[in-house]
Amino acid sequence: MLNKKHQRMLKDPVTRRNFFTATAAGTVAGFAALADPGLAAAQSAGVKKGDLPDLTIKQVKVYVADLGNLRRLNSSETGEILAVVTHSGIEGNYTIGNRDRTTGWLEWAKATLVGQNVLELLPALNATSGMKSSGGFNYRARTGGGPGQRPAGAASRPATGNFVSVPSRSGGSWPDYRAAAADICLWDILGKAVNLPVYKLLGGKKDRMMAYASSQHLPSIEDYVPDAMKAREEGYKGYKIHPGSGQHKDGPPIPGYVGHMEEIKLLRKALGDEYVLAHDPVQAYNRFEALKVGRLLDELDYLWFEDPIRTTDLEGLVELAKALDVPLHVGEFLASISDFAEYIGRGAVDVVRLIADNVGGISGSMRVGLLADAFGLECTPHNWGNVLDLAVHFHLELALPNTYWFEMPHPAEYADRPYHKDKFRIDKDGYIAAPTAPGLGYPLDRDALDKMTKRIDV
Repeated sequence: MLNKKHQRMLKDPVTRRNFFTATAAGTVAGFAALADPGLAAAQSAGVKKGDLPDLTIKQVKVYVADLGNLRRLNSSETGEILAVVTHSGIEGNYTIGNRDRTTGWLEWAKATLVGQNVLELLPALNATSGMKSSGGFNYRARTGGGPGQRPAGAASRPATGNFVSVPSRSGGSWPDYRAAAADICLWDILGKAVNLPVYKLLGGKKDRMMAYASSQHLPSIEDYVPDAMKAREEGYKGYKIHPGSGQHKDGPPIPGYVGHMEEIKLLRKALGDEYVLAHDPVQAYNRFEALKVGRLLDELDYLWFEDPIRTTDLEGLVELAKALDVPLHVGEFLASISDFAEYIGRGAVDVVRLIADNVGGISGSMRVGLLADAFGLECTPHNWGNVLDLAVHFHLELALPNTYWFEMPHPAEYADRPYHKDKFRIDKDGYIAAPTAPGLGYPLDRDALDKMTKRIDV
């Protein structure tokens, strides 16, 4: 018999359809693509592997675009666009600066990628299982400073001291942000080589994903209901709170988590009992606060509770998962597949989150997603940033057998970039349609990029 938590996880027909009956074929196809990407690509395109173009890398470079006053969902985005070019003239791209510590990529890529073949690099570049760093799980604050500092651009959030990210590691350890970025470029190249979107190379059969609106960290309690109502009017089938400081526009200061609980109540009252709602404080709470908030989420039938406390607090997550019915989404701040295995095994996570930059690009993310699937768990890749950030995680969602939602930053236009003609927008039914162009599926507008480019580093 299913326990109460599993009943809650399965109750929503949109997100849980066929959850436990996802075909084994999808999982097998994913593993096959990771083992031999070239063969998977050739078979997807109906050609022989030997008929693929020359995918030996001849050049790497970085376009440095002037982003001006564009809204940056990742505060460290610098306008750098990577380019990996093969002898056959195929160029793969990805953006960096979206994670603080992707430094020295060009020098690393010249030494690591040039002269190598994409088909040989892809299975090996991020194949390590990854181990904990000497400092333990996620020991460095994202700002690079000590506890209590906020990430840049997060002035509206309380300085809780709990916002930490994976440590900076290189020299072959996973994660390596440079290798993760390169992996994404290589998958982009491979898709373009056979004129197919990446998700189809990975065995994906979906053609769309249901989207929910993912809020900004808004300034005050009173800002959330209007924002959520606007998202529902636009057609989104769900809304996720990223709480701000938890303060009223006027009045004396109150504890942030108490203000967040007010937001949670106001949204449920305004949007009704059936609307899908979720809450993501981004590790802002201590155990007591998380338990109080989580019990309210249970009472008001929120669909999930994301990163309630510091990911480093494994024991706290285990206790929360036992105490609460609302599923815990955890994993954005885990750095290796060994970490995910431990958290899953201990029961510290109900739904696996991931960020591709943190876990080895597309290849590493597929491994994490399939690991979750092996345990019967849903996987929900993180969608936040510019067009290529969203594209990478969208392909994972389309490819993995255990993904059901597309996280759309709200307002949607915050993700737009002038050097992409394509934009992420929902259709009239609340879905994001799968890309049809090859590779990552959102090609660069070269004319627009030329006008924005300050220089090209080679």
